[in-house]
Amino acid sequence: MKPGPALLGHYLTSLLLLFSPAFHHHTYGQSGQIDTQSIESMYDLNFTKAERDSFQTILADYQKLFRLLHEKPLKNSTPMALVFDPVPIGFEIETKQLPMDWSLPASVVLPANKEELAFLPVYKLSVLIRTRKITSLELTQIYLRRLKRYADTLQCAITILEQSAIKQAQIADQEISKGKYRGPLHGIPYGIKDLLTVEGTETTWGAAPYKGQVITETATVVKKLGAAGAVLIVKLTLGALAMGDIWYGGVTKNPWNLKQGSSGSSAGSAASTVAGLVAFAIGTETLGSIVSPATRCGATGLRPSFGRVSRTGAMALSWSMDKIGPICRSAVDCAIVFDAIRGKDDIDHHVSSASFNYQQKSIDIRKLRVGYIKSYFEATSPSKENDNKVLDVFRSMGLELHPVEMNLSVPVSAIRFMLTAEAAAAFDELTRSNRDSLLTDQRKNAWPNTFRGARFIPAVDYINASRQRYELVQEFHRLIKDYDVIISPSFGGNQLLVTNLTGTPCLVMPDGYNDQRTPTSISLLSKLYGEAPLIALARAYQEATAWEDNIPPLFKP
Repeated sequence: MKPGPALLGHYLTSLLLLFSPAFHHHTYGQSGQIDTQSIESMYDLNFTKAERDSFQTILADYQKLFRLLHEKPLKNSTPMALVFDPVPIGFEIETKQLPMDWSLPASVVLPANKEELAFLPVYKLSVLIRTRKITSLELTQIYLRRLKRYADTLQCAITILEQSAIKQAQIADQEISKGKYRGPLHGIPYGIKDLLTVEGTETTWGAAPYKGQVITETATVVKKLGAAGAVLIVKLTLGALAMGDIWYGGVTKNPWNLKQGSSGSSAGSAASTVAGLVAFAIGTETLGSIVSPATRCGATGLRPSFGRVSRTGAMALSWSMDKIGPICRSAVDCAIVFDAIRGKDDIDHHVSSASFNYQQKSIDIRKLRVGYIKSYFEATSPSKENDNKVLDVFRSMGLELHPVEMNLSVPVSAIRFMLTAEAAAAFDELTRSNRDSLLTDQRKNAWPNTFRGARFIPAVDYINASRQRYELVQEFHRLIKDYDVIISPSFGGNQLLVTNLTGTPCLVMPDGYNDQRTPTSISLLSKLYGEAPLIALARAYQEATAWEDNIPPLFKP
């Protein structure tokens, strides 16, 4: 069906490709008019010759307007005026914050070989620091030595912040000795993905065109961790512009198999945590960038609900999908770090004031309503045996597991290009300047070609995809609203895409090894802002198993 006159102007925005200089030779006819007929089929359009002739003046006007837009450069940090709201209709946001109950051990035995401290989870390290069995300076020096020894092996570090780290650790020790204890992250060394800014340091985004870039601000996440007393020691690798594990300095390695990349894009965050180079790290996820490297490396990662953590000072890839979260050795660690970084900063307008009420002693996991996506567990996959053993462990703990299915009417895969369109907008200048040729990865599906292709995504279809996404949020909420947790194979079906589009949280944790002796993982999902039951259930699983305690043989003390 051809569009009526009232819709014609809207459809014309679909023809953005006509104004790319590379296409002018092919799309302009002898009369100087733009030949739309050759590309209408790409957009599922079919105009008559008379209609094409009649909107030529409109196209010329649009071309002038687009050029006006291009004359004013935008920083990557400039957000869209549109704000994605993942809250479903009828969903009540809990804002009353209760006191935290971490249920940490009263004491922890200090290992005879202090190098083993590098592989203790944060919650145990915090007890050792609080009880002054170790100092922050001692711990920081252990991690710094390991970074210097192994970072090149893993190709996981961009900037080691030794001098500032030593100074921070000394301040932490002074405060603790004077009775000013800030909480379980006080004195704990950590690393950040190098798309987060720290004033006075280089922020490269893992990409050659941005080497030497210094942004004069410090990310909100880093400020919050500083307020909690944590010690920043390193800026870690990421796949260039937050995709994959290829960056300008090489390929970040999997600690379990150095012939294999660590996956991405939070490549360095996962690899360094598992190899004992940091106590924990901060990663980001737009579509799998915490889940995937955490799986590959055997880390425990929390992708919080969209809007839980401020992205101020973080490289923007997709304003409606980017999320920041912790990559750790245990679920408890994820809870502690998440609590420190969550909350508003009055800059990122997407951030919610929802509470996070994690109270371990009051949570009876047997009373949680837990579902599992039955068809995903039945499907053939490399991790099928390990994934099904997870269900057996939960059943042995007295949980009743309810089968559910991801029966969604929305064309989920068709909505994915919203990410691509936003990413291309975020790096429009890179494409227009042809500096995208400086990126290390120039494969067919790498960012340079993806950004170029995204120039031809119609504005009308982007908006309609957003409307379909709205329907997806409502539909997915109806599917999961009666459950506290839903268990899924980490890469089962399209759940990774669905939950990133809906902004719902995911905790990923190791559940065994594959035939190549590299880790596999399971994912726990929940309703929006439902991180507390996810962590409680994951903690119970990790207390009943020991996958998260394993150390890659090449990095043992």
